[in-house]
Amino acid sequence: MLDTTLHEQLTRPIGASGIRASAVGLGTWAIGGWMWGGTDEAASIAAIHAAIDSGITLIDTAPAYGQGLAEEIVGKALAGRRDKVVLATKCGLVWHTQQGNHFFDYDGQPVHRYLGKDSIVHEVEQSLRRLRTDVIDHYITHWQDPTTPIAETMETLESLKAQGKIRSIGASNTSAEDIRAYVAAGQLDAIQEEYSMAKRDIEATLLPVCFEHAVATLSYSSLALGLLSGKIGPSRTFSGDDLRKDNPLFSVGNREKIAAFAKDIAPVASAHEASTAQIVIAWTLQQPGITFSLCGARNPGQAIENAKAGRIRLTSEDLTQIDQAAESHLANLDR
Repeated sequence: MLDTTLHEQLTRPIGASGIRASAVGLGTWAIGGWMWGGTDEAASIAAIHAAIDSGITLIDTAPAYGQGLAEEIVGKALAGRRDKVVLATKCGLVWHTQQGNHFFDYDGQPVHRYLGKDSIVHEVEQSLRRLRTDVIDHYITHWQDPTTPIAETMETLESLKAQGKIRSIGASNTSAEDIRAYVAAGQLDAIQEEYSMAKRDIEATLLPVCFEHAVATLSYSSLALGLLSGKIGPSRTFSGDDLRKDNPLFSVGNREKIAAFAKDIAPVASAHEASTAQIVIAWTLQQPGITFSLCGARNPGQAIENAKAGRIRLTSEDLTQIDQAAESHLANLDR
């Protein structure tokens, strides 16, 4: 059933932080353009506005998305609307220092994973400036740094929280051991991890640890980089730095499997007057242990479509039909 009340979004708590946000969040990796073939600032700002107007209150970004570009666009878009959103950003992928662990190069510039105290203090000030705000609601370590003890990182984050510069703490791209170390060192409110019906490994590895410690989970890539939307046909091509170019996940064979999957769940989508993408997002939100689903949008239409998925309530029969279709068509995708 789709509740058609425009602003009635399912909201959920970010761990023990006391902060609640819409279950569907807006992810802004694509808005930064990096690895997505560039960006259109005007369309991106319009997408953010449409998301907010449709009831999405959770906006997730990061300095690494275009080396500050996504944060700058989000900051511009939130002018006069900052009080309407729960704003999440990240730290730990740095190019101002070569300390830590080298991760990749961006336009010939080395980017390191580093979560030392001085670096985090520098990063948070840069993010506050780009986002045009005086507080970050949810601050996330983007990738884990093997050269810095998690206890040191958490001490810095807890200090920033005490100063009122951040309101809650998250960690992304973690292991079960990382989560336990964070919890032992302070208040970890959430993790952010890749999760979709095409990639469910955290159900066995991370979610049990989160459940044990009351840590929320923000799932990213719920639509598998758009593959599960059902909108990327066999003839679609990707160019430039688009990360989907030459990605085996986007093989023609996989796209044919997605088409078969979409056909199998079409009766569910029809019953809810929803798109394939909306059903996939709704399914994600009804999986045990998944608190939020972060979905990218590069134009208002995509943002509105994603927001509506947060108001779909799938029945147990719907979930069974979707699971069966996923098992038939998505279990052996090329990777």
